[in-house]
Amino acid sequence: MKIVTFGELMLRLQPYNYERFVQADRLAFSFGGGEANVAVSLANYGMDAAFVTKLPAHAIGQAAVNSLRRYGVDTSKIVRGGERVGIYFNEKGASQRGSVCIYDRAHSAIQQAAPADFDWDAIFAGVDWFHFTGITPALGGQLVDICRAACIAAKAHGVKISCDLNYRSKLWTREQARAAMSDLCRYVDVCISNEEDAKDVFGIEAEATDIYAGELNREGYKSVAKQLADQFGFEKVAITLRESRSASDNGWSAMLYDAASGEYCFSKQYALHIVDRVGGGDSFGGGLIYALLTGKSTQQAIEFAVAASALKHSIEGDYNMVTVDEVEKLAAGDGSGRIQR
Repeated sequence: MKIVTFGELMLRLQPYNYERFVQADRLAFSFGGGEANVAVSLANYGMDAAFVTKLPAHAIGQAAVNSLRRYGVDTSKIVRGGERVGIYFNEKGASQRGSVCIYDRAHSAIQQAAPADFDWDAIFAGVDWFHFTGITPALGGQLVDICRAACIAAKAHGVKISCDLNYRSKLWTREQARAAMSDLCRYVDVCISNEEDAKDVFGIEAEATDIYAGELNREGYKSVAKQLADQFGFEKVAITLRESRSASDNGWSAMLYDAASGEYCFSKQYALHIVDRVGGGDSFGGGLIYALLTGKSTQQAIEFAVAASALKHSIEGDYNMVTVDEVEKLAAGDGSGRIQR
């Protein structure tokens, strides 16, 4: 099975430990980005995963490419050009203090990409799955057109398409997101959302839910998933359910809806004590894609995806560096992570 993901790979700059920006005198750097994070997860599961983007030909661009190569991601389709690698500054939250993310990604190589940069017919030859997120078309430039061209080519090659809605208010308005994603979601087979994205992008929400109070009405998400599937023809809809008790402690679970069978499956819930939240949703996406491609049932698929993401919350950096065996052991347990004897 071969998977292609497409998006921006950024340089991540972060104070050490839990320092604030204003007190830090040095920053750690690493790389990450929604679709790149998914590719790393899949490569770590032994899948043939390729990442497509545009990066400068200079040393920082090469360092970004190398960060993927070390985990076995195919980088041969990455286009080289442009002058900037996008940057994001991340200040980790703790307890009652939330995280802070500041973007410095204007005029990055991928934002200035043109449709002619990508030969999608060649890229999708022999490919089984294509994944992108709502972050990529939000970057501006010609990226909505590029994403549309990718989806059209993927469909022509019989490739399944997944999309994580991933609404980012710092990148575009709700109105812009709704117009672009309503168009792109016509091509999508598997939609990944959370308790906010469906409302922000499409105005669809669960009743009797206050995301900021940490209260979730699980039954309400059945309606959200079905509305999304009915509106766009999705084969499956996954909704992640995060209960935010503090910046350090969250409840984490998810639901997967299969439109053909009408089946709704909820995962067990994990009580997370968070080391690094960044990439949590991407690790869920990577786990879900792996589970669906390997023929797991609806219930098995959502358990695998949530367990994979629970593990990611314990790992520094964007990338989820876990194995299939580690995920399956957690998914088979009681959610505590204790060894079952």
